[in-house]
Amino acid sequence: MKQSSRLFERAQAVIPGGVNSPVRAFNAVGGNPVYVRSGRGSKIVTVEGRELVDFCGSWGPLILGHARPEVVEAIAAAARDGTTFGINTPREVEFAELLCAQVPSMKQVRLVSSGTEAVMTALRLARGFTGRRRIVKFDGGYHGHSDGLLAGAGSGLLTGGISSSAGVFINEGDVFLPAYNDKEAVSEIVNRYGDELAAIIVEPVAGNMGLVAPQDGFLEHLRAEAARCGALLIFDEVITGFRFAPTTYGALAGITPDITCLGKIIGGGMPLAALGGRRDIMQCLAPCGSVYQAGTLSGNPVAVAAGMKTIELLIAENPYPSLAELGAELAVKVNDAAVAKGLPLHVAKMGGVFTVFFRRNPVRNLDETKECDTAAYAEFFNRMLERGYYLPPSQFEAAFISAAHSRKEVMGFAAAVQEAVQ
Repeated sequence: MKQSSRLFERAQAVIPGGVNSPVRAFNAVGGNPVYVRSGRGSKIVTVEGRELVDFCGSWGPLILGHARPEVVEAIAAAARDGTTFGINTPREVEFAELLCAQVPSMKQVRLVSSGTEAVMTALRLARGFTGRRRIVKFDGGYHGHSDGLLAGAGSGLLTGGISSSAGVFINEGDVFLPAYNDKEAVSEIVNRYGDELAAIIVEPVAGNMGLVAPQDGFLEHLRAEAARCGALLIFDEVITGFRFAPTTYGALAGITPDITCLGKIIGGGMPLAALGGRRDIMQCLAPCGSVYQAGTLSGNPVAVAAGMKTIELLIAENPYPSLAELGAELAVKVNDAAVAKGLPLHVAKMGGVFTVFFRRNPVRNLDETKECDTAAYAEFFNRMLERGYYLPPSQFEAAFISAAHSRKEVMGFAAAVQEAVQ
């Protein structure tokens, strides 16, 4: 990886840490990061010309794979008409209508440029709507890098071995941090501070401490407790939105949050996100109401074109059963082998999302995630890279099967996992 190493050396002179997002630095897995020249379908090609089967998928957006021709053409066609206007366009109206049609709880939506921006706006909206300040978020839940939400955050913060960021000032008691899946802790907070809570925010399926599923009744409990105290329930579906069906996980689970945040997949590989929910809540946003939010590139026509085409293809082709089948087969093969050989690892999966946890037992919360052998994962990551497979360079991130992955590739990956961990 001589070219990648040289690029990384140059980057460190002009970019902090040599990267524009911390987890890309490979600090958790050792060595110098990979530099990519191109991607197509299920594969990426490094600057050295090496082809890798990609199970990171740009951290989730690329459910159709790299450079899907129809999406690329939609981007090109939109760009030919102009890349940005800062003025309303017909396509953003059509896209908002599409999101509202696919997600029943979203009566109105506001388009923004990133998941961080969507969640930051959702919390400001919740505080403006309720007139309250305090929030409940879950330890290890990552909701972007805005102040307040970095308390007890997962994702890159866990990878870096820190639990919060310098330069962030949070008023004591503003953010409560119960463990994910701990219903009793949520009830205790609501009992004591319910009339001060603006929102309960949660990833309905945790994806930033590795893949951690909600236990039976957990999300229903959050819905009931938020309603009991008058707080808003916010589902952060930046990862899970359109991941398991052409809608949200909340819709699949039959749970209606007050606000939903979307990102990643709905942008089709371009910077695009959204928040949406009840009309009376959304009407509090400027210019209708007094909660201010604005963005020069919000509703960017090129990004909206990519997102619309991606969602249209997901609806038309319905790759979800195949993704779930491949994910289940991958998990069974690896988990059975781990049990047979007495290896301390298991694969957690949901649909086409999975995490190889270096821990024997299933993970329910952040404390159990932290029991994983991160050094073993680092060695595993590099062994898989040698075998031609690219995974998230962190034990605490989810991996993704895309519609572009073949069964042969996924089963080859499963076989390579068994070989690598021996």
